[in-house]
Amino acid sequence: MASGRHQGPDDDAGPVRPTSRDVARSAGVSQATVSLVLRDKWHGRVSTGTAEVVRTAARELGYRPNLAARSLRLGRTRTALLVVPALTNEFFARVHTGAARVAAEHDFGMVLYPSPEIAAPAPDPFGSARAALDGVIASSMAVEALATLRADGLPLVMLDSDPGGSEATVNLDIADGMRRVVEHLVGLGHRRLAHVTAAVDSWTFHARARALADALADTPAALVRTERAELTVTGGLEATTRVLSAAPDATALVCDDDMLAAGACKAVRRLGLRVPDDVSVTGFDDLSLATAVEPELTTVRLPAEEIGANGMRALLAVLEERAPDTGVLPVALVARGSTAPPGPAWRHGGAR
Repeated sequence: MASGRHQGPDDDAGPVRPTSRDVARSAGVSQATVSLVLRDKWHGRVSTGTAEVVRTAARELGYRPNLAARSLRLGRTRTALLVVPALTNEFFARVHTGAARVAAEHDFGMVLYPSPEIAAPAPDPFGSARAALDGVIASSMAVEALATLRADGLPLVMLDSDPGGSEATVNLDIADGMRRVVEHLVGLGHRRLAHVTAAVDSWTFHARARALADALADTPAALVRTERAELTVTGGLEATTRVLSAAPDATALVCDDDMLAAGACKAVRRLGLRVPDDVSVTGFDDLSLATAVEPELTTVRLPAEEIGANGMRALLAVLEERAPDTGVLPVALVARGSTAPPGPAWRHGGAR
């Protein structure tokens, strides 16, 4: 026999799904109170004790709101779009994990969309983004790359991007990360550094180059060579080969990414040299790759999940017309086996 209870406006047509009316009846409150509590709009309007009673009743009944019905009522889809440069990159996978977790906590869906290139225009994947989305989070991209979505008037939060634009931005302390790399290498005694930089036209990689130059300015060390590389292991290998051919006196390689650093380590070995005995190598990101290579990479750990989570929180704030938290997230240097003091020949001014 079918259940005799009525379906509420928040509920699916399924006969066994608990409704907001069921929650209200169990908690001994009105449906309006249930709505306030479950939408987290109860502060100053419902007592803390009553809010807890409602949450407990909802949890015990297994109540879940019907988001489709709510969307129709509020004129929102409760869906956010996360645009990333690549789906296969571990860093962006972690960004998605953090953003999706916070989205789920607030009954939001998350759509993941790869832009063809970091700084290339990202076409609107829905034909009419305004009809399908509430807002966009874009990671490690130039603002100009999202011209289509911006023109559609969607709320936009940028991650690891130029903080000078009009959009809310959540960033990592990239400059501090590079300062820590320089302090580490100079402290070990390195005086001639080379930079293997990503051949990607985006704020985050420009910021790394500026920070490296600024950090070296107050040290006895110098940047003897910069080589651009495709953001792959092979790109790092090829660029490092060019670096060590043009600047054989470089004792340390500062790489913009762990994949580039892994390629740098391969190049050093293929040239008959050793890491770190002849050349020290540093990375950036602290991907799983950093501990898969031997020796393990000294690198800068970036809180990828945290920046994704903070990006989603910032988007929620923008949607609710609150000021988003746009604080810069701290990073950390992780020293491992790929760095050491320059070898004996360099300490005595000799050659390899």
